[in-house]
Formats: sequence, C-alpha cells, structure tokens
Amino acid sequence: MTDNTIIKVTRAALVSADTGEFDAERSIDELEELSETAGVEIVAKVIQKRPSCDSATVIGSGRLEQLAEEAAALELDLVIFDCELTANQTRNIEKILDIRVIDRTTLILDIFAQRARSKEGSLQVELAQQKYRLPRLAGKGVELSRLGGGIGTRGPGESKLETDKRHIRRRIEALEEELKELEKRRELHRARRKKDNILTAAIVGYTNVGKSTLLNTLTDAGVLAENKLFATLDTTSRSLELPDGRSVMLIDTVGLIRRLPHDLVEAFKSTLEEAANADIIIDLIDISADDGYEQAEVTAEVLKDLGCDGIPRINVLNKCDKLPEAENIPCDDKTVKISAKYGKGLDDLLECIARNLPETSVRGKFSIPYDKTNLINTIRIEGKILSEEYLPEGTLIEAIVDKKILYLVEGYRI
Repeated sequence: MTDNTIIKVTRAALVSADTGEFDAERSIDELEELSETAGVEIVAKVIQKRPSCDSATVIGSGRLEQLAEEAAALELDLVIFDCELTANQTRNIEKILDIRVIDRTTLILDIFAQRARSKEGSLQVELAQQKYRLPRLAGKGVELSRLGGGIGTRGPGESKLETDKRHIRRRIEALEEELKELEKRRELHRARRKKDNILTAAIVGYTNVGKSTLLNTLTDAGVLAENKLFATLDTTSRSLELPDGRSVMLIDTVGLIRRLPHDLVEAFKSTLEEAANADIIIDLIDISADDGYEQAEVTAEVLKDLGCDGIPRINVLNKCDKLPEAENIPCDDKTVKISAKYGKGLDDLLECIARNLPETSVRGKFSIPYDKTNLINTIRIEGKILSEEYLPEGTLIEAIVDKKILYLVEGYRI
C-alpha cells in the first residue's frame, strides 16, 4: 500500500532591516540557507534600508502593511526576521501580517533541536530555547489561572503568565544541573586523556566548511556529513596516527555562524571548550566560499573568547577542488590546502599537524640490556614501541618515548 500523505511545505518570506550594522545581503542569504536547512521554502526576500530598527515593527508599519498584502498574495505561512525580536515586536508584527512570525535566533534554535542527537546536545538546545523564551513570554497578565487563596493555591492574583515564567525558570535550573553533571564527566575524560598523554586536535570552523567530512575521510568515523548548515552538533572523537608515529585524538566540534545567538554560545560552551583544551587546533576554512575570509574571522573571534590564543593552530584551506586558482594560493609551515571530499592534500595535512603539535615525546632507537627489560614495559605504558629486535647484547627497540621518562633510557640511546 502506497502512502499518499502530502506533506505541506512551509512557505516563508525573509525580512531584514539594513541599518549598515552588518552586510544585510550576505546575512539574508545565510538566513535563506538556514531556512532551507529547517525545511522551509523561501518565496520572497525583503531588505528595508533604515537609519535604525523601528522599536515597534523593525521595518516600519507602512512597509509592514505592504508586506501583509504581498504575504496574502503569495500565500505565505511564515515570516522570518533576520534579527532578534522582542515580545512586543513579535505581537505588533503578527497583528499587522496576520501570520506567524519568528526571528533568526528562533530558527537557529529550531534547527539545533532537530539535529541534536546526544543527551548533552539535546539538553544544551533546550536550555538555550528556554533562556531565549523566558523574557519573550507575552500575555495579558491579568487573567487569573486560579482565584482565591489559602492551602493548595498559588496565591491570589497570580497570572497564567507568571506561572509560566516560574515553570520555565524551574526547568532552566533543572537543565543547568543536568549539564553540570555531564560537564563533570567531560572534565574527567579530559583529565584521563592528559594523564594518559593522549594528544588532542580539535577541528573548528564555520558551519558547513567540511569538518565532519574531514573527520570521516581521515578516520572512517561515520559521522553524518550533509551539505547543510549545522549538519552535526554532537562532539565526535577518533584516533589518528601521524607520520612521525604519534597518535592524536581528532575531535569534531559544533559549527560556528555569524551573529551566533549568545544563549547558544553559552549552551554549547562545554562542547566548544574541547578546542580550548586541545593540544592543537585545526582551523578549517572553506576556500571556495565568497566570504571565506569573514567566516575565518568569526571562528578566530570565538576561539579568542574561549581563551585559545596560546594553543598552536594550523590553517586548513578546504574545498580547493572547487577553486581552479587554488594552486596559486601560497602555503607555509602552518597552512595547507586540501579537499576533504576527494582526499586531496591529506598527507600534507598530517605532516603539518605533526610538525606543529607540541613535542611531548621523542622518537629514537634504544639498545636495552636484558637485565633492564622492565624499561621496555615502562616505554610501552608511557609511549609506543614501533619495532623490537633481540640481539646478543640486548633488545634493540625503535620507540616513541614520553619526555618525562626519557632520562630513564637516555643512556641506552643509539
């Protein structure tokens, strides 16, 4: 039996007030991408030049009334504003347009809610939603949810709006407690990695630059990689061997975006802090994007806010297959060009990671006497044995030795 269910696609218009504060054209194009990621069909885009946003309707009541006529003609279901709306603005605009209105942040939160897979990701999204919703709750505020007083009542004169706000505050507290517990576990994992001398490399960058594709190509991680904004939100870690024999833990992080809502930055701070705790940062940049340089600036700003200034960083110019002139772009010790999708330039990338990763160990050959065999076990625990050969005078090993135990075997080094 075939399913003949017709799923109605949400038809929407995008609206922006161009006050010169940012590039309105570029921002509304990005908002269109976000809308498509959320499954919304964009049928119109409106940019209204203004000296400042109207405090009541953002673009002014006259232009809004024109939009109401256009919305009826286009049979719109939704209007999305490329800014954050207050509760009063939303109410005023909906009254004129007579259709549902949301803002950029609400759209991003909706995408995050659709795409969060892990428990922590889901909690982080809900926390951001509740924090954003709280100051925007609107209601008459005079209709009583329960009259009277005494035992079993919430007190005389408490409105439904106040009850809703109290419920949201309680939910925010509960979510923050759950996330604190998960953060403690994350800290324990980080501490264990440090104790076990596991080197980490965080892949950071703008949303949709190819972070998940790179992780999949290098490690067969099987992470969802789509040509959509925020295709993956949850942190994924995979081990990778470098050309110098060292192993590094690659960590994928949530994508960044222009004017990322403050509540989202706060909510996903624990995920983004993987970068602040990494031994090296792989800054992935979409070299084929028209605004690739600006995207890189957004990433740099967030990394600065997280306190990543002292961590070694390499610039990885991705999607060079899409840019014929990419071969003319110069590279240096900290910059490589790759195509994560087609596996181009990955050897150069691995060499670059190894070259810039802090030296915590030494690779060498050691002749260990048979009466000092316990040293081989120590190296095996604290480092890595690459080869072993039994000779008359002792065991010849090639190994990666952690610097903190190098003094134990330095005398046997060849």
